[in-house]
Amino acid sequence: MRKIVALGWAGAAMAAPAHSAVTASSDAGFAVENSVQVAADAATVYRLLGQPGRWWNGAHSYSGSAANLRLEPVAGGCFCEALPGEEGRVGSVEHARVIHAAPDRQLRLSGALGPLQAEAVTGTLTFDIAPSGKGVRVVMSYVVGGYIRMGAARIAPVVDKVLAEQLAGLKRVAEQDAAGRTGL
Repeated sequence: MRKIVALGWAGAAMAAPAHSAVTASSDAGFAVENSVQVAADAATVYRLLGQPGRWWNGAHSYSGSAANLRLEPVAGGCFCEALPGEEGRVGSVEHARVIHAAPDRQLRLSGALGPLQAEAVTGTLTFDIAPSGKGVRVVMSYVVGGYIRMGAARIAPVVDKVLAEQLAGLKRVAEQDAAGRTGL
């Protein structure tokens, strides 16, 4: 199954279509790929990857608040979330672990995101950042393999949609930061 979705942001410094697709799906897993053109430099985008609380939609977190997310963009770093509880007790969840960090070029994590965490799967989430036009192109791919009780083909489009939303948030914040720096 393949689909192309155009996402637009009103007032964006650079109009560019987003690409979102389930690129493969079988009983063994799936792969999705999303990409956007961002009117910001690679350093800004990479720095923001380490600040998911600014661009990740809190509706797609365990606590309901993106402010509880953190990501250390170094090998072994955690994409984790604090889970505030009663009486000041704090739990936590590990969404993924950084397995490759190449500043301003690539960040790769290993982990089963969201409902996949309860399945017997491995997921590899990669953010590739490359110069393009007056900014960068960010390609986010997520490859998942293993046993998924509800079926990989069934959940792949949902995962694709959720990840496309997160990438759009990264684009929005990166462009806001870049515009603020340049006074646009």
